[in-house]
Amino acid sequence: MEAQTKVAAGNATTQFGSGSIAPTARTRVKRLPKRASYERDVINAILDTALVCHVGFAIDGQPYVIPTLHVRIGDRLYIHGSAASRMLGNAANGTSLAVTVTHIDGVVMARSAFHHSVNYRSVIILGVATLVTGYGEKRAVMKGLIDHVAPGRWEHIRQPNEKELDATSVLSIPIDEASAKLRSGGPIDDEADYALPIWAGEIPLTMTALAPVADSRLNPATSIPAHIAEYRIPGNRGAGT
Repeated sequence: MEAQTKVAAGNATTQFGSGSIAPTARTRVKRLPKRASYERDVINAILDTALVCHVGFAIDGQPYVIPTLHVRIGDRLYIHGSAASRMLGNAANGTSLAVTVTHIDGVVMARSAFHHSVNYRSVIILGVATLVTGYGEKRAVMKGLIDHVAPGRWEHIRQPNEKELDATSVLSIPIDEASAKLRSGGPIDDEADYALPIWAGEIPLTMTALAPVADSRLNPATSIPAHIAEYRIPGNRGAGT
């Protein structure tokens, strides 16, 4: 039976199973290593329930971090943008990337200032991207990205033509050097502080979709499709496969 990552009392117990990604010197979690996970199922779930990732890279010694939409398909992460994008252009030429995703699940209120914290799920992926060039693969990635943002949307929209695909760069990043780090539960105070008459605990946080707002030029006769009327953010749908 494959090992599972357990999360309790502010610490995740690190275990390794057949679905693990072997940690490297760059991805092994050194601070609070019990909160680490190298299980693909854990990493994939964190990626799949997020809309936005942050891509870090350096050009001529200057570091940059850019937020962008992403989609995971199998064991690869895909990002896209304008073909004129500095980030995508440099990444396609072999620049090393660091991609991160973070969910904030709650704020942890301790009895002391020192032990205040947040509950979170995070992933870091390190690697070098490859440029997706074929129209077929580009279309498949764009479909995956659109349906990751809003499942079922692809079949309701005009799909990209070759000119639009030419103006779009798509990068593929292997998920083979990655790790996750997680925290859940309440505060971990110094033993002596538990007697203090100070409220302590967790304030859970969540992100949710509000009611759709129609475009000002929408034909009033256009009905709202189910994938819009019943929209849920990825974190409220569950992970992909």
